[in-house]
Amino acid sequence: MNRLLELSAVMFKEYPDCVNMKQLQEMLGIKRTKTYELLQNGEIKAKKIGKDYKIPKYNVLAYLFNEEQL
Repeated sequence: MNRLLELSAVMFKEYPDCVNMKQLQEMLGIKRTKTYELLQNGEIKAKKIGKDYKIPKYNVLAYLFNEEQL
């Protein structure tokens, strides 16, 4: 966990701690369809609030490095 927190200070530092779908697409360089797929099958854990997803930046890094997500 500490490793990912350290990485969050370097990688994606221009993004907030919780990102939205559009920001996730930018971070990973993926299309909208793939973004929904990753969220809906739980590959990247997120919280749906109303119509919007809130995705912890930590979980994006954990996904990239095959680590445990929050």
